[in-house]
Amino acid sequence: MNFGQAVSSVLSKYATFSGRAPRSEYWWWVVFSVLLNWVTTFLDTALFGTFALVHFGDMSYVGAADVFTPLSTIVGLALILPSLAVGARRFHDLGRTGWWLLIGLTGIGALVIFFWFMVKGDTGPNRHGPDPLDRRPV
Repeated sequence: MNFGQAVSSVLSKYATFSGRAPRSEYWWWVVFSVLLNWVTTFLDTALFGTFALVHFGDMSYVGAADVFTPLSTIVGLALILPSLAVGARRFHDLGRTGWWLLIGLTGIGALVIFFWFMVKGDTGPNRHGPDPLDRRPV
């Protein structure tokens, strides 16, 4: 699966938590999300000044409440659901339930998820559906 196919697949399954996602789909989605975040941060800075970038998150700064990053905020909110969905489908490809995403809320859990998402998924069908990399006609 290439970059365009992966992004198209994730967006077409915007809130679909069932099925399986291969490694390539998940990691191309991560690349897309990071690139889009960089672009929106750049646009926020270009449109609303360097204040948005330089002082973002610095609550000790007097004007910290005035941080204005509307594009990054909107895009970030729009990408939460498909990111969770592709993460759940990635766990399904490993034969695990999508609820394992919750361990990412712990520090060490994020590292475990990072490792698991680099592992090849189950070969052949599993309880979550057919192998997404199986190219045989159905």
